Formats: sequence, structure tokens, C-alpha cells
Amino acid sequence: MTHSPLLRSDQTLFRDPDVFELTFVPEHLHHRDAQVRELAFLISPALRGGSALSAILRGPPGTGKTTTVRRIFHEVTEETRRIVPAYVNCRHDHTLLAVYRSIFKQVSGYPAPLAGRYLDDVKEGIAARLQDRNAALVVCLDDADELIVAGTYNTLLYQILRLYEKWDVRKAGVFAVTSNLGLNLGAEADPSVRSVFHPTEITFLPYTRTEIREILTDRARQGLYPRVISKPLLDRIATVAAGEQDVRVGIDLVRQAVLLAEKDGRRRVTHADVTAAARAVTAPGLLNRAARLSADERALLSWIAERSRDGGDMASGAVFEAAQEYLPVGKTTYHEHLNALTRAGIVDLVPRAGRGREVRLRYDAGDVAAACSSPDRTCKNPD
Repeated sequence: MTHSPLLRSDQTLFRDPDVFELTFVPEHLHHRDAQVRELAFLISPALRGGSALSAILRGPPGTGKTTTVRRIFHEVTEETRRIVPAYVNCRHDHTLLAVYRSIFKQVSGYPAPLAGRYLDDVKEGIAARLQDRNAALVVCLDDADELIVAGTYNTLLYQILRLYEKWDVRKAGVFAVTSNLGLNLGAEADPSVRSVFHPTEITFLPYTRTEIREILTDRARQGLYPRVISKPLLDRIATVAAGEQDVRVGIDLVRQAVLLAEKDGRRRVTHADVTAAARAVTAPGLLNRAARLSADERALLSWIAERSRDGGDMASGAVFEAAQEYLPVGKTTYHEHLNALTRAGIVDLVPRAGRGREVRLRYDAGDVAAACSSPDRTCKNPD
């Protein structure tokens, strides 16, 4: 039996580790050509001395929304000074001052005045630099639903879109991004905002397994040395990521599996590396999905996990009947909860031969039960 030669302590399997960072912007965006064309069209009026148009980008997590915007903004920065793009991560910056300070830094190239100065000073500084460059502002509010939670969504949209009324600048364009499919960012705008916010809605559907496989192959080519990870293992990782409906899971899984091989001093990734990495990578996603469920939905999920682990009949009707002893809910409520679990990406409802559907977990039943019963969850095992 032969073994792969070991790495020396000063060697690495990564040609470019940055390729596997979430902030990495690839030169070519696979399978997002339609979205790129739409965003380019919305920005194009600013190239002719006009104002960029606005958009709402909607899609589940890991469908390329942020990467697409970053790619467009990178190209704009490289090609023209007539447009100033500003990307704001609203998970980090969701107060009025924090958002404007982020925009100021990207417009001017240096930090805004220290907190404590009047907000209008920062806005005036933004406007002055736009005037100096005769440039149009395009702002991406990523995870814009965080602004709704913070109570700043309508105020920010109104102020950014009406900067031109107080200062002699062109009307800004706003790209509002959300991964919350149950939220309509357009409907969340109040009447005063809707008078100036007329967004085009751009949808990002989950990547297919084949599309994820192509993206991972490209990342491996750019970021790893040859033959570090085999085609069958990339296929396996693509299958995991497609099940999660999140290409980021696949990218992180490749990175983690390679790190495990590198830690052991091996030149090749093995099936065991992928298995170990998959558990570490998918567990946080499962916890996040479970956290977004209501207490009753998590209670049903815990019951389903226990029944699946015990080898019980997983037909939807059989699950409902068996759950009655522990979860006394009506059939209508049961199906509403079940549909919530499918929307959360934890459960699939698979048609059965003949009639009915089977309740099938996307994750290991033990992992699901653990996610439900972890200390910061309100879901507990029904027994």
C-alpha cells in the first residue's frame, strides 16, 4: 500500500487562500449573466450624465446576490469616475450615522468625521465629493431587512434618494438586498419613500447541483494546486451544497476539507476529510435555520427528528397521527408548520408511490434533534 508523500512544514495546498473567502469576487460570475445585465442596465443612465435606477435583489442565502453586486461595483470603479458605488453591510452598519459614515469613506477614500458631529456634516461631505467628481452615487444596502429591525429603513431610503434636493448632486440609485423571502422590501417602504423609490425586482434562484459543481471547480482551479481535490469529491461537495441550497456551503466545505488534509501533512483531500468538514460546515447553517422557526415549529421538527432516528413511518399522515400524543395541533396547523419547515430548508416533502408525501430530513436526524435542544433554542424533545 502506497501513501501520498507528506507536505513539508513550509508547504501549503492553497495556491490562493483568498479564493475561498466569502468576500472574494471572481473574475467571472457563473450562471448570473441575466442578473449582471439587469444591474448594468440600471446603472447605465449614470454613465450618460443621468441618475442610476434602483433595484431590490431577492433570493435565499448563498445565491450570489452580494457577489454579483460586488462584481458590478468593481467593474464600475475600474472603468469610470462618473459613478461612485458604495456597499453597506447592514448587519454591521444599521444606524443612520453608521451607514452614512460607510458611504462617506467609500466616496472620499478616508474616514468620516468622528461620531458626535452632526449627521448633516457627513451627508454634506458626501455631496461635496460627488460634486467635485461630477459623479452619481449608487448605494447597495445589503441585508436591508436589518434596517427594518433597527427602525432606520424608511428614513435612510428617503434621505439617500432625496440628497439631490438639498445639495446639487444627481439622484442616487439604491440596490436593496434581502435573503428573507417572506419580506417585501417594496411594501415596507412608506408612501413618502415610494414616491422616489421605484425599484426593479431582481430574483436570484438557488444554484442547481450542476451549477454549484462548475463554481466549485473554478474556485479549486484558482485557489488550489493541481490534484489536491479529486473530481468525485467535488461532486460530493456539490451535492451537499445543493442540498443546503447555498453555494457558500460548498466553497467553505472545500476550504475546510483542504485545511484538514494540510493539517495532517497530506497532499490530497480524502473522503474522510470531506465527511469531517461537512459536519462542521453544515451545523451552523442548521442552527441558524432552526433559530428562525417558531417554538411550535421547532417542537414539531424535534418530534420529526426523533421519529426519523427511531426508524418510524415518515409518511406525512402517519407523522401527524403519531405526533398527536405529544403535539396536540389540528391538521391545518400541522400542515402550516410542515410547510414552514420546508421553506426553512430543513425538511423535504417527497411524493410517495400512490398517494401522500413522505417527510424527509435534509440533515442527520441526530443533528436536527441537537439543534432543537441546544441551550439557546426553545424547542425541546417531546418526550
